Amino acid sequence: MTEFEDPLYSSYVSNCVLNAFSSYSAIMLNSLTIQALRRTSSLPKPLRILLQSLAVSDLGVGLLAQPLYIAVLFKWINEVEDNLLNNIFDVITSLFYYASFLGLMALSLDRFLSVHLHLRYQELVTHKRVVGLVISVWLLSTFLSLILLWLPSDFVIDLLEITIFGFCFVCVTLFYFRIYRTVRRLEIQMQALHLGQAFQNQNDEMKNFLRLKKSTISTFYIYVVFMICYLPDYCSAILNVLQSQPNLFLDGFDLFTFTLVFANSSFNPVIYCWRVKHIRHTARSPFVS
Repeated sequence: MTEFEDPLYSSYVSNCVLNAFSSYSAIMLNSLTIQALRRTSSLPKPLRILLQSLAVSDLGVGLLAQPLYIAVLFKWINEVEDNLLNNIFDVITSLFYYASFLGLMALSLDRFLSVHLHLRYQELVTHKRVVGLVISVWLLSTFLSLILLWLPSDFVIDLLEITIFGFCFVCVTLFYFRIYRTVRRLEIQMQALHLGQAFQNQNDEMKNFLRLKKSTISTFYIYVVFMICYLPDYCSAILNVLQSQPNLFLDGFDLFTFTLVFANSSFNPVIYCWRVKHIRHTARSPFVS
């Protein structure tokens, strides 16, 4: 095929190159992050488990989803029909897609409960319950990805994606809105009590609150970057549902929105290392003699 035979040829090639680099960075960064999280004891265990689950999902994107996407792009470049490859790509991509959605919602719920339950958090949010939640997230993601094989059309698939993403987006946004209001109220109460800096450093409750606030802000950054990477694909799905005729611009836009979604898997470990000192130091340790 020559470049002039398909108007999307340059988009195919560009996305192949971008995903090749992004896949490598996702594998390397998330492998380091998973090891760092396992060795970081300063984070609360529930938060650590949820971050590990998200990192495993991101690692899966780099190991499986992006190489499959490159293979699909090469197939389109060479105009080869391969329904098996399409089905495998759809299932694998959807698995990590939904695992990321639901994992982010679980992470936001954890931070919401940590702020609202406060002293009762450790009593109610136990290791066993969090592990059960993570297993449920992956089982539900597997189920949602497999039913794609039996859905009648891309239109129905796009509707399912829009519904799930919209639900997760609303829930996570509400969680962080409630977290923000609660944190602001606590800060105002502390200011009203005229807590001085010296007392803050000595007070265990204040230290716990500041630590909780920092971890919540860190997960909020994950949410913001997640939305930046996923919203274009969400908008593309809506446009695909609304359009009645093939659209060359939208087809090209779809290619890059997929690449941006996959790139999120490389951004998350950077946020972990940037925001959490212990993860940053642990991740750097293999390179420090």
